[in-house]
Amino acid sequence: MSTPRVSFLIGGTQKGGTTALAEFLALHPQIALPVKKEAHIFDAPDFDESAGVAEVDRLYDSHFENTSAKAVHGDATPIYLFLPAAIRRIARYRPDMRWIVLLRHPALRALSHYHMERARGTETWPLWLALLLENRRLHGHHDDLSWTSPLRTHSYRTRGDYASQLDRLFAHFPREQVLLLDSAELRHQPGLVLARVYAHLGLPGPVQLSAERTVFAGSYPHPQQGSWRARALIALFRRELVALENRHGIKLAFDS
Repeated sequence: MSTPRVSFLIGGTQKGGTTALAEFLALHPQIALPVKKEAHIFDAPDFDESAGVAEVDRLYDSHFENTSAKAVHGDATPIYLFLPAAIRRIARYRPDMRWIVLLRHPALRALSHYHMERARGTETWPLWLALLLENRRLHGHHDDLSWTSPLRTHSYRTRGDYASQLDRLFAHFPREQVLLLDSAELRHQPGLVLARVYAHLGLPGPVQLSAERTVFAGSYPHPQQGSWRARALIALFRRELVALENRHGIKLAFDS
């Protein structure tokens, strides 16, 4: 059996700084990432559950351009962490896959996600109604991987249930294959975060970073820490934050 081409994933979370991390990693001469960042191989609605390594690698062919066979190939599709089917498929493809998981405070992640969908025209409800209506909108769609599924567009709160997502991930992959990062650290100390990523991937560093790259460059109003809006958002995700700390020992900064 041939060695799978892709050996690491930036597998979470959406709106958590994965675009910035991918652009930083693309500067490394030994790293190859998909041309359009997100390959969406393992979450594709038509993914063949019987596909072997060779078949999956062929799906990746069009996503890499002129890369060396010696390069360390990765994929930066953050929805993988969120979808149980994707995690199972990845485990079959490569049990020794290395994961890089960026976690952003779930309230800030949800806010960024909401404004992205508003800009795309897929969301028309005001923020608080969208958050409160989420369970009803997602009802019956938790196994729906279609491109138009509300699971992809309107899962503002559900994607912040990191504890359950990590439970599923660690059921298939040993913890030593998973590097968990706080997105706030990437924002403020990108060099230190990248050093940890390179070590996780067994690659030399450092690589000169561009001072121009901004993490979380949203154009919407950000809630100020301590404001009523920030307190309300944090309260909405308190249960998820407590579960994350109790089960995985992770505390995330509300870094607006």
